[in-house]
Amino acid sequence: MTEDLFGEVTPIGGTTPGRPTTTPATAGGSLHDSGHAGAPLAVRLRPRNIDEIVGQQHLLGAGSPLRRLAEGTGAMSVFLWGPPGVGKTTIAAVVSRATRRRFVEISAVTAGVRDVRAVLDQARKDLVDDQHTVLFVDEVHRFSKSQQDVLLPAVENRIVTLIAATTENPSFSVISPLLSRSLLLTLRPLTDADLGELIDRALTDERGLRTPADGTYELPDDARTDLLKLGGGDARRVLTYLEEAAAGADARDTTSITSEVISQAVDRAAVRYDKDGDQHYDVISAFIKSVRGSDVNASLHYLARMIEAGEDPRFIARRLIILASEDIGLADPTALPLAVAAADAVAFIGMPEGRIPLAEATVHLALAPKSNAAYKGIDAALADVRAGRIGQVPPHLRDAHYAGAEKLGHGKGYRYAHDAPHGIAAQQYLPDELVGADYYRPTDHGAEARLAERLQRIRELLGPD
Repeated sequence: MTEDLFGEVTPIGGTTPGRPTTTPATAGGSLHDSGHAGAPLAVRLRPRNIDEIVGQQHLLGAGSPLRRLAEGTGAMSVFLWGPPGVGKTTIAAVVSRATRRRFVEISAVTAGVRDVRAVLDQARKDLVDDQHTVLFVDEVHRFSKSQQDVLLPAVENRIVTLIAATTENPSFSVISPLLSRSLLLTLRPLTDADLGELIDRALTDERGLRTPADGTYELPDDARTDLLKLGGGDARRVLTYLEEAAAGADARDTTSITSEVISQAVDRAAVRYDKDGDQHYDVISAFIKSVRGSDVNASLHYLARMIEAGEDPRFIARRLIILASEDIGLADPTALPLAVAAADAVAFIGMPEGRIPLAEATVHLALAPKSNAAYKGIDAALADVRAGRIGQVPPHLRDAHYAGAEKLGHGKGYRYAHDAPHGIAAQQYLPDELVGADYYRPTDHGAEARLAERLQRIRELLGPD
């Protein structure tokens, strides 16, 4: 006999009639070995059924894909996308308990192609006995393209039902064929009410902090408010801090978890930044606008608030890359490479050291000259294309490197730029319908001022299109 993920007994090599078949993680998954008495509070309080899940009600209504999957009637693979601590692993845990299918978990952090193939091979064998497999892949964005390619045929042919959890936008981190064969479900941030329900459960549930001998811990309103702020919308973090604070109260021989106890337990100040609502969006908005507005001190302030609140540093780095392209552009050609380098550095060294390249990029971008000319230029060009203003490529610019092209007049009259004075050949480049279009209008800011001068000289050499 062996204990499964939730402390229940399952015969080795068999199943207990009437209950789910659960297979322990083979590659270090977060549900593995979670049923022991010393497990963290957040693990002990994982919902036992789908109705105990807090938040995400938009995904759990009657007939929803997740509810049908948990009830064993759904077969669609799903990607669960959301920030840390909003219930991705919790949902997988509930499915593992509720479904009668074989449940296997692997972590993309530690699993290799060999691990994935082994799971899929076993799933194919089990299908012969009409035993279906649910495969949970935690942090799927960490899988390489080759690992994701291995999953594709099994998902497409429903050899397994895939539940994949990710904090990264799957559109950028998951291969398109795999994503198109699955349902993308976006998990919403938890509200204060959601987290408050979890706190109450932790204080009263037999799996939580309460025991018959100790009675119930007291959590004053001001302490509850501090705990919610410190948690930043992350259920796992809230429960971790609460558990540590309870231990601190025990050390003081009291059942009252005060703000002072919480502050000492987590060793950090309550930051006015909540990832569960408007504050998250307000702070990142203020950060971007401060950098765009060249206020370096305000920029560093909002960066510090996000870092202290536990914001994903990769999210901050991505926003800086977008800002370098959109708001600085060619006024400072070093801005984009610097922002990309900061993102690479954060991914390489992690936090807390990652705060330094983030700060360097923030300071550089805040102090850089600003221009959105390239951004406006591509949008103007796209607007023309989408409006049908396309036209034929001028014959002299068409490909002339194939048999028969010369008879069609392709390439005839083309002037090679390197043979022309100043390396600029005067000829028509735009289609007839777009002659005279003016998309890129450089500013006189920073390095773009020199580009504006060069553009004017080029126009004089090219003459009218």
